[in-house]
Amino acid sequence: MNRTLPAFIAIRTVLNTAHRMVYPFLSIFARGLGVDLTTMSLALTARSLVGTFGPFAASAADSHGRKLGMLFGVGLFTLGAALVVFWPTFWVLAVALSLATLGKYIFDPAMQAYLSDRINYERRGLAIAVTEFGWSLAFVLGVPLMGFLIARRGWMAPFPLLALLGALTFVGIVLMLPKDGKPRADRSPLWANFRSVLTYVPALAGLAVGLFASTANEVVNLIFGVWLEDSFGLKIAALGAASAIIGLSELGGEGLVAAFVDRLGKPRAVAIGLLANSLAALSLPFLGRTEAGALTGLFFFYISFEFTLVSCIPLMTEVLPGARATLMSFNVAALSLGRALGAPLAPLLYGFGFLAVAAGAVGFNLLALLALRKLQKSQMARVDIT
Repeated sequence: MNRTLPAFIAIRTVLNTAHRMVYPFLSIFARGLGVDLTTMSLALTARSLVGTFGPFAASAADSHGRKLGMLFGVGLFTLGAALVVFWPTFWVLAVALSLATLGKYIFDPAMQAYLSDRINYERRGLAIAVTEFGWSLAFVLGVPLMGFLIARRGWMAPFPLLALLGALTFVGIVLMLPKDGKPRADRSPLWANFRSVLTYVPALAGLAVGLFASTANEVVNLIFGVWLEDSFGLKIAALGAASAIIGLSELGGEGLVAAFVDRLGKPRAVAIGLLANSLAALSLPFLGRTEAGALTGLFFFYISFEFTLVSCIPLMTEVLPGARATLMSFNVAALSLGRALGAPLAPLLYGFGFLAVAAGAVGFNLLALLALRKLQKSQMARVDIT
């Protein structure tokens, strides 16, 4: 693990950089391709829809091995980046972003299952949290690097580098990780893995925790920029500061999970995160009377959400060990569904004021706590989640 974990952090930084760079440079990509922002948003819509197919592909890591699943994901990512290098058109970019996202959604669950197979549950939270640094480092290091390249060589500049890094990653996985064992006779096919997840109450309860927590986050996430603009009239400055706050809070949340989740216990850590996130949400309308107060409130809101989200991952790895990769890919899909639910609710709630937005976030966090309680009370098939 001493060399595997740093390698996984680096790989996830690359994959997440490709995923996150689209948002700050969306208008640049649109101008480079000669399309408007509305048309460009179609590429992001397609990318989001492709994420729903992640469980189908990620199940290969349960049926055929973790290493193969990771290679499959990295291969799709590399193919997507390479397509733009040779055919720099809008529709190719839309396909490329979709392939890169699908590759990420396949790699992540396979990697989490690989670590879970090799690290005891009591110490697993630290290992999983460490790999999550690849999410925040993509924002802190990867996206600025892509911006540096774009400023000097145009909108296409990131893709040759991403394709090269993807190819090197593929070779690195082949050489670094041990071969998957021969497929066992008791390995379940895809539909059997799906049935295991969708008919197992603790698994459904765990998925509900992530879904409701993600919805709570999204109702604030979607509207905080509008709120800052309405409150202070400093759209560019305030949103720039907010972006820095989010990046720092993500790093802080992942660091706190690495330090405390195994000591606290995974369910307790998730519960603490949900309660802290609710308090942070309720504080936003009151702290938001000043710009500094609003940004401080956002910092605590996002650090508590990141703590909750990252604490959920090691918890979920032991809910259904026989179909780990499949369940973890369903977990990603549940988080995406939560964001999809929160997006249309946010403007409706904001119509009643930002306090209604905060109250909505608290309500969904309470639903997540109830689902967590159901998960804890349910009898685990192989291990008691404590």
